[in-house]
Amino acid sequence: MSTYPTILDELRGGDRRSIGRTHKVVAAIRRQPALFPDLIDGMHHDDELVRMRAADAVEKLTVTNPEWLQPFKVSLIKLAARTTQQELRWHLAQVLPRLRLSRRDRVIVLAVFRRYVQDESRIVKTFAMQGLVDLAIQEHRLLVPVRRLISSLTRTGSPSMKSRGRKLLSKLNASTVPRYSPLS
Repeated sequence: MSTYPTILDELRGGDRRSIGRTHKVVAAIRRQPALFPDLIDGMHHDDELVRMRAADAVEKLTVTNPEWLQPFKVSLIKLAARTTQQELRWHLAQVLPRLRLSRRDRVIVLAVFRRYVQDESRIVKTFAMQGLVDLAIQEHRLLVPVRRLISSLTRTGSPSMKSRGRKLLSKLNASTVPRYSPLS
């Protein structure tokens, strides 16, 4: 066992209401991207706080570097399918649509997100709604069923789901507008 601190050691301690030193980890990995796989490992850690904060850091880093996720596609999809930890679920709902997914992978991720919209956590539900829309915009054959689901959740969900749902429905509707000029 090494006596040197690891990137995951920075994510320990405190409680679930705190992101701890996640910002330091994000900054360190931006300087040293070779450490990114350690964060993916952190999402499988025994300590739920480390898992939660590793997922938060992965989400933050892959907004600008989604290609970093691709080597971990299978692992992330499997984790999303089996985790019950709400913090992992809501971060994975944001991260998975950033992957280049095969049709088979997309079917699996859609099934996961459909389970997530049944979660007890309103945050998980709301991010799952966002993930479904992100996938539908990438794969237009999903627009109609996803629009139906988002419409239903917007009518019946919590205030945050209703608010997000209205924005997502606008986004879905905008994605179906023809992208050509009538003069062309």
